[in-house]
Amino acid sequence: MSTKNEQQYLQLLHHVLKHGHFKMDRTQTGTYSCFGAQLRFDLRDSFPLLTTKKVAFRLIKTELIWFLRGDGNIRFLLQNNNHIWDEWAFARFVQSPAYQGPDMSNFGQRRLVDAQFNQQYLQQKHLFCQRILADAQFARQYGDLGRVYGRQWRQWRTSDGQTIDQIAQLVEQIKTNPHSRRLILTAWNPEDIPQMALPPCHTLCQFYVNDGRLSCQLYQRSGDLFLGVPFNIASYALLTHLMAWVTHLQVGEFIHTFGDVHIYQNHLEQVKIQLQRTPTAGPQLILSPEILDLDHIDPEQIKIQAYHPQPAIKAPVAV
Repeated sequence: MSTKNEQQYLQLLHHVLKHGHFKMDRTQTGTYSCFGAQLRFDLRDSFPLLTTKKVAFRLIKTELIWFLRGDGNIRFLLQNNNHIWDEWAFARFVQSPAYQGPDMSNFGQRRLVDAQFNQQYLQQKHLFCQRILADAQFARQYGDLGRVYGRQWRQWRTSDGQTIDQIAQLVEQIKTNPHSRRLILTAWNPEDIPQMALPPCHTLCQFYVNDGRLSCQLYQRSGDLFLGVPFNIASYALLTHLMAWVTHLQVGEFIHTFGDVHIYQNHLEQVKIQLQRTPTAGPQLILSPEILDLDHIDPEQIKIQAYHPQPAIKAPVAV
């Protein structure tokens, strides 16, 4: 990410910190929230990965590959040492009759105030993840998050029992009809939302081709500005690069449009630390020539170089 690109993210972080409206939320954590914002990243310059704190690109690329596989089960993520979706799968397991461990009710709030409970929670979640990896049948039953992102992207169910592969259709449309205004990818399927562990936050994106370059605009209904949005920026920038790669185009812009963009109340000190830091030049993305399509990507085929971030800033995830 160029310093100019990152500075606009920091400006939005500062704006929400200073002017956000306090609102309670589904997680009962509390947020400072603004409605409506937009960031624009020139992908020709550098890859938009924050430098004012370390962002784990390994997690971003394996999650995106998981989406592109049409997967909705955390087992693939755990096999790649990616734990960013554990919380939601574990929460579902705790609510099931199969869970026989200690009381984990209201764990979202209890973790914030009770260190002993938090340690117990982490131990139980670790055991859950170990069992997902070791027991394929258990994984099928309790590692599944429902028809989240990737399943909507690759297997959108129709009323007549068919499925639509939105990614495959997009690749074909970009190649054959690049000036179409219907280059849309959506994860928001109202019929499936009640069965999802988490309804899509990044709900819809549109691609745009001009002068041999592919751009993407994302609409995100809900954005956790400190913890989640840096991942979302890098993920959709990477998706744009990959879509351009397989359609033989160069990259243009990534445009990030928000609905409710917010800072969680328990992230305020972390935000203040980050805002004291100065961004530096961002990394470059390296894609392997072995990537021939979006169906069979290996994480080792996607790399970044010259990434020199400042230290990570840890913060709890609100579930």
